[in-house]
Amino acid sequence: MNALKPSFSTPRVALFSGNYNYLRDGANQALNRLVDYLERQHVAVRVYSPTAPVAAFAHSGEVVSVPSISIPRRREYRFALGLPRAVREDLAAFRPTLFHLSAPDLLGYKALKLAQAWNIPAVASVHTRFETYFRYYGFGWAERAAIGYLKKFYGQCAQIYAPTDSMAQVLREEGMNRDIRIWSRGIDSQLFHPAKRDESWRQAHGIGPADVVVTLVGRLVLEKGLAVFADTIAAARAKGANPKVLVVGDGPERAWFAERLPGAAFTGFQQGADLARAYASSDIFFNPSTTETFGNVTLEAMASGLPTLCARATGSMSLVNHGVTGYLCENLDVAEYADCLTRLISDAGLRRGLGAAARGRSLIYNWDRILSDVLANYREVLGLPAPALRPEGLQSDDLAVAV
Repeated sequence: MNALKPSFSTPRVALFSGNYNYLRDGANQALNRLVDYLERQHVAVRVYSPTAPVAAFAHSGEVVSVPSISIPRRREYRFALGLPRAVREDLAAFRPTLFHLSAPDLLGYKALKLAQAWNIPAVASVHTRFETYFRYYGFGWAERAAIGYLKKFYGQCAQIYAPTDSMAQVLREEGMNRDIRIWSRGIDSQLFHPAKRDESWRQAHGIGPADVVVTLVGRLVLEKGLAVFADTIAAARAKGANPKVLVVGDGPERAWFAERLPGAAFTGFQQGADLARAYASSDIFFNPSTTETFGNVTLEAMASGLPTLCARATGSMSLVNHGVTGYLCENLDVAEYADCLTRLISDAGLRRGLGAAARGRSLIYNWDRILSDVLANYREVLGLPAPALRPEGLQSDDLAVAV
């Protein structure tokens, strides 16, 4: 069916996602940014994804709903049932020249096979370390088999995109693909800003002026390192520290997490200006997750001027400069986490210095410049010449402090 691959001077991109707009997460925020950028560059793009009756947010681009079912035990997520005839007909009418696969699920697998049948190149972006999830739900024995499947899936793509150098190195070591590129993430440095700190908001959540707030932001699921977070807070308190804990987010483990963190303030899900205020009204950001490929929440915290305490794992290793913008600890070493956390809690000057450096570091992550690289990769795959693109510069008046 080579006739479906017409000649165009710009790509026509079919993007396949397991969750484009029905539940907000870091992966679909990056994909929405990409679609918005592509459309501003006059690139035709069409998204194929499971949907819900009510979207979680106003999405970018045109979305074609793919049949799906709720996932057992995690009903907030949906599992796409492949590419039925109606969706394939829609794809044929769209006449894509490139398939972009954002998840190695059944939808991504079927799309990959269709791309091969139609002689259309496929690229893939890696957003989550799916293979690590098994260890949090009692199926650690399945991790090697999952890696084997991922090698077969990603190995058939023309290029794959990792969000950080540390994640790219893991993919290279596992032999996922010979052509691994970096698709980093950006930050709105005016939305996420230290000036958004709000003392009255802190007071409304039971936080006093002298309280040191340790914050976790994200989905409340086991793979985000919730047990390590709770154990570290307990260990820090045993050492004499008295942090106030703020949890921003929601999920199936909220009740369990709240029981482990007596006295913590839970805000529920936040977004936009409300989320930016929550970050800036905190004092320390703690992210012990080892499943991140990038760590959008860590970058948002850095832009908000917070010192960060994170796992020495993919994502965080490429964002956090140990001892300069925050601290990196061994993945399950609660004692090391507690030592670093108590040091931060007890030293306001240290928090200010690391937070200022984190803010400066965050400013190098500019969305338009990053996304122009993705489009350049598309054009390279398709053998198209690179146009003279002019991405916007850094969106901040404190560019001079970027490091």
